[in-house]
Amino acid sequence: MESKRQRIQELIELLNKAAYMYEQKDQEIMSNFEYDKLYDELLALEKETGLIFANSPTQKTGYEVVSELPKEQHESPMLSLDKTKEVETLKEWLGEKEGVLSWKMDGLTIVLTYRDGNLVKAVTRGNGEVGEVVTNNARVFQNVPLKISYLGELILRGEAVIRYSDFERINAKIEEGEAKYKNPRNLCSGAVRQLNNEITAKRNVNFVAFALIKTGEDCFFATRKEQFDWLRNQGFEVVEQHLVCEDNIEKSVQWFAQQIEHNDYPSDGLVLIYNDIAYGQSLGRTAKYPRDAIAFKWKDELKETKLLEIEWSASRTGLINPIAIFEPIELEGTTVSRASLHNISIMEGLELGIGDIIQVYKANMIIPQVAENLTKSGLCTIPEECPVCKGKTQIKEENDVKVLICTNPDCLAKKIKAFTHFVGRDAMNIEGLSEATIEKLIAKGFVSELADLFHLEKYEEEITKMEGFGKRSFANLITSINRARTTTPAKFIFSLGILNIGLSTAKLICKEYKNDITKVLEAKAEDLTGIEGVGEVIANTFVSFFEKENNKKMTLDVLEEIQFEPEKEQAAQVLDGKTFVITGSLTKYENRNALKEEIERLGGKVSGSVSSKTNYLINNDNTSNSSKNKKARELNIPVITEEEFIALLQEIQGEE
Repeated sequence: MESKRQRIQELIELLNKAAYMYEQKDQEIMSNFEYDKLYDELLALEKETGLIFANSPTQKTGYEVVSELPKEQHESPMLSLDKTKEVETLKEWLGEKEGVLSWKMDGLTIVLTYRDGNLVKAVTRGNGEVGEVVTNNARVFQNVPLKISYLGELILRGEAVIRYSDFERINAKIEEGEAKYKNPRNLCSGAVRQLNNEITAKRNVNFVAFALIKTGEDCFFATRKEQFDWLRNQGFEVVEQHLVCEDNIEKSVQWFAQQIEHNDYPSDGLVLIYNDIAYGQSLGRTAKYPRDAIAFKWKDELKETKLLEIEWSASRTGLINPIAIFEPIELEGTTVSRASLHNISIMEGLELGIGDIIQVYKANMIIPQVAENLTKSGLCTIPEECPVCKGKTQIKEENDVKVLICTNPDCLAKKIKAFTHFVGRDAMNIEGLSEATIEKLIAKGFVSELADLFHLEKYEEEITKMEGFGKRSFANLITSINRARTTTPAKFIFSLGILNIGLSTAKLICKEYKNDITKVLEAKAEDLTGIEGVGEVIANTFVSFFEKENNKKMTLDVLEEIQFEPEKEQAAQVLDGKTFVITGSLTKYENRNALKEEIERLGGKVSGSVSSKTNYLINNDNTSNSSKNKKARELNIPVITEEEFIALLQEIQGEE
């Protein structure tokens, strides 16, 4: 009994720590598979011994709220759901009753309250007892009705979620070299809990209703299906659901499983609830679970394979992360051969050794993870040298999690930001070199300085075997690299990533020295300050950058690889004094940057937002009600299409 008590306390500590790190710190210290396995072990021990501690995750529903948002107690506790991975258990649980099967959304649960037809309050789930008031933020969700036809008090629950398509779009807009968002759930959580709802609005948060909690006495429903239909008629997006019975529930579960890769909303399973509301409510609840609903988590497809190696991947933060490389296997319809081990603690917990037989699965049928090590040889060694710079490594504990770091402050991996900036669209414009790809190239030793990017053809055999690459994509990359060998002095200077030197400033400096790159590199601070738009701080930063020997060598090495476009005859500055804003997709110009360059070449300016100083807004969808169009109309600023811009340009040039 004593050993079982100790194991219970050990499991409670492990699970609580994992939940806290995931929910409050957005850090994963164990896989979902491992968490579920330990949770089930704890539950079984508690049932066997009858020993349940107050801090057990089987009794708690969440953690304390840590934000600065106002707090509010829920009218009724928001309980977790009991769960299963077996369809047979769902059938037994449902019995002869009718149920409603729906997605279990993976976002942030929100409670909305309406009175007199108006949205008056929005509160997060919080710890299940107390949530955070986020009413202002809910008002800017993409699809939340601010006013509904029902005038009585209405309280409903739903999930705030960000679509995968919006998540990818938001990440794509982040500057090369900057940190991308980890997943839609974390991005949504941060968006909903913002103190400034302008940021929330930009994140495209959606609200999907999944439960009606309270209405006035004049509004009665016998079934959950009726509630869903009524909420939909009030203007709410409701969770996708199927009516099921014992005979067809297995078929419905299979249908949902097939939809996962096409579902734009993130989910982590299904929810089954009795359709008969009165019957479900008559069952009551346990200390943690309501008895009228149960969650279904996908049963992970486990496959055995052999561990071939541990790859150590250095990141720009200095962390060196272990990645399991194993014999390729088919999982959930795709071939996988690698899985992140996240940190040393997880790797050591699995007791991995080269040649071990491991079990691999896809978390939520998407992300490859190592579930178990059947051999447990524990023979894997932790490298004493960084795989990139060969500097000394150090094991460090962060929040009781062991991580490996590179101690070299000049480690090349920490300079990934400089590489991603260098290949960016406004810089050298080398397509096919994402931050993730550059990180792999550095980790494999193919790249050690910027100039090395121009010699990747030497590693064709190795690169074409990298994940995401093939012969065609490699050929496209080499074509893009060769195209980048011809550029402008301004783009080259901007590509070097000099602090405070944007593309516009680089253009000003290069223009002052008539694009003579030698004179640009030898510029003195006192001369630079004489250029309109270049202040003392920028001048000193620019000069000090090239005074450093390593920066000078890096610059000269790149200059050996490139050439500058022939100087074009100075175009008539026919757009001098005019400011434009560009929005929407283009058809006449290759992209917005091409149109921007044309405007600037002719003396005009391009701004990112519409203001009283704007002369024209260029938008091919000039009749839409977009925010920029509305702003332009309010200020009586012409909204013109590309064709109208070209016609305007021809008219002005004709007058010259």
